[in-house]
Amino acid sequence: MHNVVKSMLDKYRCQSLADYENALKEIIQEIALLGMWRAKFFEMAAFYGGTSLRILYGLDRFSEDMDFSLLSPDPSFDIAVYEASLSRELEAFGFEVSVEKKVKSMNSPIESAFIKANTLVHLLKIVTPVKSHKSRLLKIKIKIEVDTNPPTGAVTEAVSLFQPIPFAVKTFDLPSLFAGKLAAALYRPYKFNTKGRDWYDFLWYISKGTVLNLKHFEARISQIGKWSPSKPVTIADVKRLMRERVEDLNLEQAKNDVLPFVKDQYTVEQWNKKLLLAAVERIQ
Repeated sequence: MHNVVKSMLDKYRCQSLADYENALKEIIQEIALLGMWRAKFFEMAAFYGGTSLRILYGLDRFSEDMDFSLLSPDPSFDIAVYEASLSRELEAFGFEVSVEKKVKSMNSPIESAFIKANTLVHLLKIVTPVKSHKSRLLKIKIKIEVDTNPPTGAVTEAVSLFQPIPFAVKTFDLPSLFAGKLAAALYRPYKFNTKGRDWYDFLWYISKGTVLNLKHFEARISQIGKWSPSKPVTIADVKRLMRERVEDLNLEQAKNDVLPFVKDQYTVEQWNKKLLLAAVERIQ
């Protein structure tokens, strides 16, 4: 394993097999960002979603997928162009991976690919003290998605990373990321429509006093047909929609979804609807 990767791993202070697996996923994500930067991907796109919040802004939970948005619509965009750059970068740091474009089963503006790696191979390279890994032949699987028809109104900024080398990632700013998170919490097309990671992130934004990019939120929910473009969204509207969603939320499902991704599980276990409703009133 490359010495830089060992250095990156040290900051995680891994104790369990799950710690090592989460750390490996995140290191692969950071090296993948470097590969996309080298390929000049960020000249036309920005990083957003939970993983960007984790890697660039310090969210204290792990995230699985990597979400990107083109800066302007481009139906001809093909993520396969970046497969070689991603593979080359990861292999240069000692990872044995495959990068494969996902073939669409339906017409969609989302271009997808998967980074796949054998967990056992990389745990053995690290020489982890965790003994039980020899019986686990798990695959690291990281989905990369690029929105080729992005909603308007997002604001971008460049955020610097210093490992594995210094480079900069173009990303949505926090108010724009907050807009995307609220839209997801309200209208995510997800089985039972309950993803606890959305609510964990929501509470994180509130704790940071993040101001909502209202124009981007409006563009997002208008694009999916949940709001009429002729009627401007107000903060009062956002709070009303969120209150209704909290009342309908299956709290136990939400907790169970997010618990594998956080170390401070006690905080999540104490969630209740009164807490979430109080947080809704702090949206600004």
